[in-house]
Amino acid sequence: MNDTVLESSPIVEAYRQRTPGSAALFEEARSMFPSGITHDSRFLQPYGIYATKALGSRKWDVDGNEYVDYSGGHGALLLGHSHPEVSAAVQQALEAGTHFGDSHETEIQWARVIQRLVPSADQIRFTSSGTEATHMAVRLARAHTGKSKIVRLQGHFHGWHDHMTSGYNSHYDGSPTRGVLPSLAEKIILLSPNDIDLVGETLASDKDIAALILEPTGSTFGMVPLAEGYLAALRELTERHSVVLIFDEVVTGFRVSKGGAQAHYGVIPDLTALAKIVAGGLPGAAVVGLREILEALDFDVTSTSGKEKIQHQGTFNANPVSATAGYTALSIIETSKVNETANDSGEFLRQGMNQVLQDMQIPWAAYGEFSGIHVFTNPESRPIEPAAFDPLSVPWPELKGNVSSAVIKLRLAMLTNGVEFNGWPGGTISSVHSEADLNLTIDVFKESLKMLRSEGEV
Repeated sequence: MNDTVLESSPIVEAYRQRTPGSAALFEEARSMFPSGITHDSRFLQPYGIYATKALGSRKWDVDGNEYVDYSGGHGALLLGHSHPEVSAAVQQALEAGTHFGDSHETEIQWARVIQRLVPSADQIRFTSSGTEATHMAVRLARAHTGKSKIVRLQGHFHGWHDHMTSGYNSHYDGSPTRGVLPSLAEKIILLSPNDIDLVGETLASDKDIAALILEPTGSTFGMVPLAEGYLAALRELTERHSVVLIFDEVVTGFRVSKGGAQAHYGVIPDLTALAKIVAGGLPGAAVVGLREILEALDFDVTSTSGKEKIQHQGTFNANPVSATAGYTALSIIETSKVNETANDSGEFLRQGMNQVLQDMQIPWAAYGEFSGIHVFTNPESRPIEPAAFDPLSVPWPELKGNVSSAVIKLRLAMLTNGVEFNGWPGGTISSVHSEADLNLTIDVFKESLKMLRSEGEV
């Protein structure tokens, strides 16, 4: 967790001077919201920007400042902000009604395109958020196997419900976070990422393991990547020990490739959690997977088998507006090359940023895969070459612990110069980021590093 205390500096003051409207709104928000925010990832010292509109690869704040945006709706906007075809479809859906309280044809269209794209999507259940989707996946796995324990990888994020709070950015020993029952935390087994032998030993020695869940590109969209062959080895081990394999593709689904990470790597899980892009940037999510597992939600099947049905409500499950946005966005992804475009842009940006680091002789690195960008700020001052950096050569806690005053100031400096990165630091790239956007970002990165150097941060 980020407990760095940021002191005033020229970078901080330049940011304050540029964003007085955001500062004023933040002061008002502090009286209503804990820390003045409505999502932990929006925490930024001294405060974050307050946006007013967004279009394509750009967004604007209340002070009229324009930014090249890499937050991308927390990764949901592969097609960029306010895509005209998606926006037009959503407007038409709004006019027809936001909530019927009944089934509707669009949910079937939405499900069909998911089935065409995602290899594991035998059956589908819609939810409203990724957290709900992973929660449902865990419950289905336990019901299917009759077992109780869940294996997770340290550093991997699967939402904020009680099964998933330990081990993401704290409590790596599996002890319960504040407010979580110890008896619940005891059913979660946290293992180090990339240690396939440890997974094998754990599954062989404990016969009460229902499922293993992970982010299939490594935690935080590859901030801590997985070794080559790791996914295939997990698939073999989970099948051997009758353990349900769950891919959390909330971020990677439809972004890594049309069919997500599972299609790219050719490793098919039993269950998959989807969100973000699946709903075209509106609230929406899904659990997809083997029919024999999702049948625990089926009234007729469970009645015939004599098994108790898993109850699942959700006021906004497959609401017609989100269903329309999801169907429209996924149809565009299905019939275009937006994945290749975004992935190519990611490679271009990483190379350009590393060239800046090389030229300035700063031992940091820009790395990642697909349409993701991560900046490693080298907290242990390792001798690294930016363009040749191998994140697997660094202990995973070092990659995840990439937090310092330099990181905060880098974000503030880039905002001051017109680019928004996420807090890890890094971001996701859309299919509409232009070459001009990418070149501007590289220039801003260079200027921001100069500002950090003037303050002794690099």
